[in-house]
Amino acid sequence: MTSEQVNNPMHGKTLEMILNELVDEYGWQELGERITINCFNINPSIKSSLSFLRKTPWARKKVEDLYLDMIS
Repeated sequence: MTSEQVNNPMHGKTLEMILNELVDEYGWQELGERITINCFNINPSIKSSLSFLRKTPWARKKVEDLYLDMIS
């Protein structure tokens, strides 16, 4: 493992793990308020959100940034 990865809080985290932690912390309603995307506000589910986030880099970045804020 490189020293770069040792200090990387995202290392070893899948998008699904990150999303589950965010939902556990904030719930769908607050998550949808913090990141305004339909997959969090209209019939939210992990599966549909993962599908959208994997295809949409800007939305994934927002989710990853919120996760980093949450763990810091």
